This record gives sequence, structure tokens and C-alpha cells, in this order.
Amino acid sequence: MRRRGEAVLLVLAVLISCFGYVSTGLAGAGQVPDGVVVFAVGTVCLAFVPHLVMRRWAPYADPLILPLAVLLSAFGLVLLYRLDPAYERRYHAGATASGQLMWTVIGVALCVGVLVVLRDHRRLQRYIYLTMAVALVLLMAPAFFPGDTYGAKRWIFLGPLSFQPGEFVKTMIAVFFAGYLVVHRDALALAGRKVLGVRLPPGRQLGPIVTVWVLSLLVLVLERDLGTSLIFFGLFVVMLYAATERTGWVLCGVLMAAVGAGVVGSLEPHVKGRVEAWLHPFAAFEPHSTFSPQAAQALFGMGSGGVTGAGLGRGHPELIGFAGRSDFILTTVGEDLGLTGTMAVLVLYGLLAQRGFSVALRSRDPFGKLLAVGLAAALALQVFVVAGGVMGLIPLTGKALPFLAKSGSSLVANWLMIALLIRISDAAGRARAEAEEAE
Repeated sequence: MRRRGEAVLLVLAVLISCFGYVSTGLAGAGQVPDGVVVFAVGTVCLAFVPHLVMRRWAPYADPLILPLAVLLSAFGLVLLYRLDPAYERRYHAGATASGQLMWTVIGVALCVGVLVVLRDHRRLQRYIYLTMAVALVLLMAPAFFPGDTYGAKRWIFLGPLSFQPGEFVKTMIAVFFAGYLVVHRDALALAGRKVLGVRLPPGRQLGPIVTVWVLSLLVLVLERDLGTSLIFFGLFVVMLYAATERTGWVLCGVLMAAVGAGVVGSLEPHVKGRVEAWLHPFAAFEPHSTFSPQAAQALFGMGSGGVTGAGLGRGHPELIGFAGRSDFILTTVGEDLGLTGTMAVLVLYGLLAQRGFSVALRSRDPFGKLLAVGLAAALALQVFVVAGGVMGLIPLTGKALPFLAKSGSSLVANWLMIALLIRISDAAGRARAEAEEAE
């Protein structure tokens, strides 16, 4: 029954994606695009190959996770196919949708491979320290590569290839935190003195959160990567609270994040510039200003979309510049589909995060429970960081919007996250089914 419902939702996701692809062609060229059959066949394969694999290797998995991921990935391809002609006309820029399709195939293939090879997610618990060691190496590696990308050092360059290790590090860190907190949560749950009605953790147990705090500040200072630093520290605080149920940890985390961000934001020039651009986005249009106008242009674009938008393919998000297909791709949604489309996309992200938290509630083993919380929290934090920056709620971070933005590293890493959530949900569903049969 679960797989049947999943198949129906996948058909719906494919139909919505194909409708969006046709709409972009009609809006841009006045005719149905020539590649609609190829796009439809490719989307069907991307949707139903993992579905068939799940029928064999994960039959008890949550039926909503895969359709949500497929719909978001396919919609991201639609947005890039919609933006490519506009960027070619205005900037003579090359197409990116075909490259995104290739990375989508790689991400789905990785998801399928994980489901086939990793039959029990608890096997990851044996290698948590090795995982953390590799994660720290990857996290610090961009600081030792020459040059930066638009002010931040978050890329590793290996000849013609490049990737963002931070996208994979968030999943690896979630694995380590889950394994570490399962072992030490009793000690971390000890109550300390009460301050302003909140019981804080004892001082001797603050070591882990101080260590993570220092590491996040190092990332912020050495690599000037505000987004990764926020996600890294926020992920640990969320998982720590889930493991101990102590609000004192959340209070300590918020205070330490505020202090760290305040100090670094006032001393590090790149981070300070982003904060000032956030506080005064329209100052970019003043004479002799050094601020980028992209933040203000994004606000203009989303504001012009109104409630229903100009129509898919009828807006001008390319005016934002180079980042319109990556950091600011949500502006395309806001301008073309308006508030309605933006809220629909955010609801899809919310549903995907909710399914992750639901998997955590249904999981019977502590490691799987915490890992599901970490993966769902990492997704939710990244969406908040990116969407909040585009909408002017927080400073811009330069992170990629999961599944939608042009970024091969982010896309592959997010499909890895989907594979782990599917595997944990299958274990939870299997345990529940066996318990019902025993009764």
C-alpha cells in the first residue's frame, strides 16, 4: 500500500514538472519546446528507478520522502531551463540545465547505491570518529586552496573539477553527532543551576558545545563562509536538545552564536560587509557604493511578483546577475509565481523536513532517531539560511537552495541525505510491522 501511494505521488510530480516545462516554452518562444519528450522520459526515469529499488530493498519506507525530493529536483530543472535562454540573451552565458540534469542523475544513482549497499543504517555508528575526522579535513580544506569564490572560500579545485565539501560535511557531522550523543546523552542531560527560570547545563558538560562553537568560528573566520558556520552550529544545538530535552542547551547555543556572530561580524571584513549590505540593501544604488545591488534587486523582483506572479517564464530574474541561477533562484519563483508559488515551494521543504522528524518519532533505535533529526534539521536550517537571506530576513550567506539551485555538490549531497532518511524510515516501518504481527 505504501509503494502504491508513492507511485501515485510520483506520477503527480512528473505531471507537474512536465506542465512547468511546457509552460516555460510557451512563455518564452510561444510554442511547446522540442525537448519535452526527452524531459518527460528523463523525469520518469529519475522518479521510478529509485521507486523500483525501494520496492525491493526498502519496502517499509515512508511513501512521501521520494516524491517530495523528485518534485523539488524536477522543478529545479524547470527553473534552470527557464533561466538559460534569458541568461544567454542578456549575458551570452552558457546553459546550465544540462549540467544540472547530469548531477541529478548522479545524485539519484548515489541514492540507489546507498539503498542497495547500506541495508542497516546502524552500521554507520561504528565509524563515527572516522566520519568526523574526514568531515573536519573536508571542512578545513578550502581554506588551504588559493583564491576564493565571491568572497568566501568554500570550494575545492582539482584541475577542471570543483566541489563544495561543506555540502557533504553537514551529513557526515549529523552521523557523528548522532553516534556521539547516543553514548554521552546521559551525562549531557545533567541539570545545573537555575538562571532566570531556565536550568542551565553544568559547566563541566559544556565542552562539546564550546568545541563546536570554536570550530564554527574558525570556519567563519578562515573561509568567510557564514552559511556553513550557521548550519554547522545550529545542527549540533538542535541534535543536543533532541538528545537531552534540556532547554538550557538551546539557551547556551543561542547566546554563544550571538556572541560569536557579533565579534566576527564586527572584525572580519567580508562578513561585516554582508551584515552592512543586509542592514542597508538600497545603499547599493548610492554614488560610490561598494555594495552589491543583488539583495535589493531580489527584493524588487519578489515584490513585483505580487500574489500570483507574472507567470512562469514571464519575469526578469536574470537582472539579478550571475547569482540568479544559484543563490537567488528563489527570486525566480517569487517573480514568476508570486507569493503563492513561493509559499508552495516552502511548504514542500516543510513537508520534507516534517517527514524527517516523523521518521525520528517512529524510529525505535536511538541512533536512527537522532540521525533522522539531524538530517531533517540540516535541510530546514539550510532552507532558512538561503530563503531568509534572499528575503532580507538575515544576511546573505551564498549557500545553495536544496534541490533547486545550480550546484552539483549540493544536489548530490541532498540525495545522499534522502537515501539515509529512506533507509531509517524503512527500518522504523519494518519494526512497527513486525510488532503488529507479533501482537
